[in-house]
Amino acid sequence: MGRIDPRELIGRYGTAIAGLALILFFLIFAQNFASATNIVNVLKDTSFLAILALGFALAFTVAELDLSVAEMASLAAVVCGWLVHAQYPPAVAVMAALGVGVGLGLLNGYGVTVLRIPSLIMTLGTAAIAKGLAFMITQGVAFVGRWPVGFTGLARGYSFGIPNLVLWMTGATLFAWGLVKWTKTGAHMVATGEADEAARLAGIATARMKRIGLLLAGVFASLMAVLLAANLSSAAPNMAGDYLLYAIAAVLLGMTMFEPGKPNVPGTVFAALVLKVLGNGLVLLGAPYYVQDIVLGAIIIGSVAFSASAMKKAAFKV
Repeated sequence: MGRIDPRELIGRYGTAIAGLALILFFLIFAQNFASATNIVNVLKDTSFLAILALGFALAFTVAELDLSVAEMASLAAVVCGWLVHAQYPPAVAVMAALGVGVGLGLLNGYGVTVLRIPSLIMTLGTAAIAKGLAFMITQGVAFVGRWPVGFTGLARGYSFGIPNLVLWMTGATLFAWGLVKWTKTGAHMVATGEADEAARLAGIATARMKRIGLLLAGVFASLMAVLLAANLSSAAPNMAGDYLLYAIAAVLLGMTMFEPGKPNVPGTVFAALVLKVLGNGLVLLGAPYYVQDIVLGAIIIGSVAFSASAMKKAAFKV
């Protein structure tokens, strides 16, 4: 057995160890942090961020940024709420919301691969369109009131004693991980993200891989939207806007662990959990609300600095 390099060990697992240390800190010093109710609430709250961040990570895997995921999610939630309150069956509302993510994901893919618009610009444009449509549908007023139990149960219910939100997060994680690790499409997506031109010369349909990455980002965003609307019994035009920065932070922080420098599924989910634990712990310790934003900004800067060498190799065209 070869000798373990401590620097390599710290580089690969240092952030994960720090995250576990953070959890241990709150377990000791934050009152009620370890209560079963609080732990379940943290896991349920993590599910929204983790699902959105997984979609962002899949677009990142093909070296594209999707800054429209949060606004897409808000529009999908609004469409879902609109149809539910128009007394369409919940299944129709859910399918329509997922259709929003598919449609806008395809639009992003078309703009990036056919019109050759940099993903940063393309997805910012899509975000503005989605935000405008959401306000047009709602006229700035949220859909609230009585929602069908069959719909809210998607997020609030339990299956086999486990919160449905945790099961949705687990399913999304397994899907994304399985896609990237064990499928030919996933391998081609990774190759496209790591070396676009080399992958193209090797016969990989890199444009198609980019479209798949951006499409999946839309699908994950709309799934998160359905669950968020079901959990809150509400759908507002800006309800997911605050999630964008946290999703970026989860992916970047995830890139500092397990597979340093690369967007990866386990790192993204663990980072989402760490961010939610951090927010929950700070609240329990009585920290002012703005402290979370300060810490979040520091995490993003630190994550990018840690992965700087790998980030320089990414083929982002602004």
